[in-house]
Amino acid sequence: MADSPTSTPPREGSLDAPFRRPILWQDEDYYDLAKVEAEMERVFDICHGCRRCFNLCDSFPKLFDMVDESPTGELDSVDKKDYAKVADACTLCDMCFLTKCPYVPPHEFDLDFPHLILRYRAAKRRAGEKDFVREQLGLTDRNGKLARPVAGLANWASARENTPLRKMLDAVAGIDAEASLPQYHSKTAADRLKTPLAPNPEGPAFGLRKVALYATCFVDYNAPDTAVAAAKVLALQGVEVKLVYPECCGMPQLEAGDVADVAGKARRVAAVFAPLIDEGYQVVALTASCGLMMKFEWPLILPEDAAVKQLSAATRDVSEYVVELSKSLGLAPGLTPVEGGVTFHHSCHSRAQNMGAKSAEMLRLIPETKVDIVERCSGHGGTFGVMKDTRPMALKVGRPAARQVATKANAILCSDCPLACKHLGQILADEAKPDSPKAPREAHPVEIFAQAYGIR
Repeated sequence: MADSPTSTPPREGSLDAPFRRPILWQDEDYYDLAKVEAEMERVFDICHGCRRCFNLCDSFPKLFDMVDESPTGELDSVDKKDYAKVADACTLCDMCFLTKCPYVPPHEFDLDFPHLILRYRAAKRRAGEKDFVREQLGLTDRNGKLARPVAGLANWASARENTPLRKMLDAVAGIDAEASLPQYHSKTAADRLKTPLAPNPEGPAFGLRKVALYATCFVDYNAPDTAVAAAKVLALQGVEVKLVYPECCGMPQLEAGDVADVAGKARRVAAVFAPLIDEGYQVVALTASCGLMMKFEWPLILPEDAAVKQLSAATRDVSEYVVELSKSLGLAPGLTPVEGGVTFHHSCHSRAQNMGAKSAEMLRLIPETKVDIVERCSGHGGTFGVMKDTRPMALKVGRPAARQVATKANAILCSDCPLACKHLGQILADEAKPDSPKAPREAHPVEIFAQAYGIR
């Protein structure tokens, strides 16, 4: 039947601003595996007909190969048990939703591939399928607290150079012996910033701005220098700064499909920040994944929670905040060039925040400093870069990005995602030829900004 003159014709592609629907994790249908697989069949069939995402990650090549090699050459002859291969290759990076897919809401096809994979993992988890080692690695607060008193011993045991122990971890736990693992510190970021830094009375933001730094589990236990650098940079601007770290944002649990646990973390963290926000503090996250959780994922998991909404609206990435500050109030004088140039890796979870390349914008405020951007996925994806069964995928996805970093030939490599930075740095070091330039030093963008001020 022809459309009536007043009906709205179907629209192709991303002609309207995309949006994401709330995650219906409290609905029992969410965990019905038959219904989940039926939705996967619908979505996979659309993906098979489109194929724009073929070069993003391994999920789509796996899907398309399964279809092409099936008896009919269509999805109807692919065994649903093989859908797991597609799901297992997804890192929930969100790049298909944000950069490629023409069928995201409000399009009538209503595709959200990453959140469909999340639902599949949640349904599998409800059915009893869990990965013990990944679950343990995801307990970042527990692991950090256990490692802190014995940081030196923990770092020795986990070092790549400790071949016997790493081979044992490889055989027993499936943690790849060749993967560099994060190091722990006996003094966490919370320890080092227990006494807040005094704001600079000459800074442009003095008496006007207050920030609560959300340390994140990685920065608190594994990269406290990042928190100290951020606090010093902001205090120099006259910002009143305090470090706050209630607990992990839950990204590891989200990747494992444990949405209920993430919801609990969101409620507890939001409750801690609520009185600070009421006092006029803005919340600044120090890693991209955690900022993404607080700004976007938590409100989709708990859309009716007022404290979560309030926290989402108040949260900024640290580079985003510095750039805003530079535009609204200006920055303290004293920035000096950083020698050797900087390559900024624009991580997936930073891009997913729809704020632009704020770290590159911040670094370009440093005078006479070369700043280049690499926007390809690092491939690390949480535990993907360290587990023996997924590390080959992480290396495959990450190599093109690492090659781009190498062509920039800069002295420093930085990323809003510290694990992505470490992963790319290791690829560069491991695959370097004898005549290759020295591998770049790895850092967080705000550490480089602190270096430019001479306060790192």
